[in-house]
Amino acid sequence: MKEYKYRINGNEYAVSINEVCDTTAKVTVNGAEYDVEWEKPVEEKPVVKVQPVAAKPAAAPAPAAKPAAPAPAGGYSIKTPLPGVIIDVKVNVGDAVAKGQTVVVLEAMKMENNINADREGKVAAIQVAKGDTVADGAVLVVLE
Repeated sequence: MKEYKYRINGNEYAVSINEVCDTTAKVTVNGAEYDVEWEKPVEEKPVVKVQPVAAKPAAAPAPAAKPAAPAPAGGYSIKTPLPGVIIDVKVNVGDAVAKGQTVVVLEAMKMENNINADREGKVAAIQVAKGDTVADGAVLVVLE
């Protein structure tokens, strides 16, 4: 049993709650017993709380593009005409290359581009490796 004291409009009331059922209660107010009824409350819809989802970690930044390297003295540089990623290097140091021969395969704008020698010569240096990101004008292969 729970007992409460109320003051309403200056009048004091001693209220005892004797029994509570679904929508009724037996109460005593200042010594008089009453059956109190109430409407069953409308069930509130459950509140769905949306929890913020942690942002997915940002993808690792792309490796920095290699800047154009200066050509060794007396050599001829084959440069990339656009930035991209080296897919394959088709020559080795010491190889003889003919004009028009593919020396490097470059992926740029989701397309594979063959970078060809525009003159014949012997490979003196290879400035890139498979997987490298290169900037526009970067030296790929040096011919002597």
